[in-house]
Amino acid sequence: MTYGQGATGAAAAKVFGIDIGGSGIKGAPVDLDRGELAEERHKVLTPHPSTPEAVLDGVVEVVRHFDWSGRPVGVTFPGVVKDGVTLTAANVDKSWIGTDLASRLTERLDCPVTVLNDADAAGVAEATFGAARGVKGTVIVLTLGTGIGSAVFTDGHLLTNTELGHLELDGHEAEKRASTKVKDDHDLSWSHWARRVQKYLHHLEMLFSPELFVLGGGVSRKADKFLPLIEGVRAEIVPAQLQNNAGIVGAGMAAAAAAGGAG
Repeated sequence: MTYGQGATGAAAAKVFGIDIGGSGIKGAPVDLDRGELAEERHKVLTPHPSTPEAVLDGVVEVVRHFDWSGRPVGVTFPGVVKDGVTLTAANVDKSWIGTDLASRLTERLDCPVTVLNDADAAGVAEATFGAARGVKGTVIVLTLGTGIGSAVFTDGHLLTNTELGHLELDGHEAEKRASTKVKDDHDLSWSHWARRVQKYLHHLEMLFSPELFVLGGGVSRKADKFLPLIEGVRAEIVPAQLQNNAGIVGAGMAAAAAAGGAG
């Protein structure tokens, strides 16, 4: 599937997007004409332990907050997703592995549910409406949060489920060194954390030679505090334009696509 053009016409009717993260579950109706939330998002904390049943309860709570029923819902998950089944669970309870999330939510919500990787959803939104729109060549969208998610595009074509946050860097998984959670847990200064992100970007640049890095997640709201500190990366580095709403928008886009609407 190719991204880079906004949705238009009847296919851009409102759908619902849910973004499941390691710390929060947030969602809202999505307006695909503008590539933004149609209403202010609602968020609940991700339960601990983050078992499937507990997280499903949180998703249902968010959807019911908007009295949404019968219409398509897109849901992101922080791990590899194939045909609606979650195959990895790095930052949620391990009992998620092998869970048919799409089927279980379709039953709970009584509406069509589409599930995809969280960073892929954010990347699709940025490639269609945001910082990566119309960019040729290779683009890497990174979501910096509890872990590090990734979405890789070549001329607008998405390579799904890349999970580049699990690349080894200095004997550790990259997300164990450069995620926002690591910064917060260890009270790292912006400059210290920026050096870690810089080293990770250098590693990705060596492997993929991208034209553009888009850095998303909640920390993208504070890009001015760390982006100017990153040096020596040839590719352009920009913050996500949709910031931490990109996953919700991308989830809504996936729901519309599955329903035969916007792609």
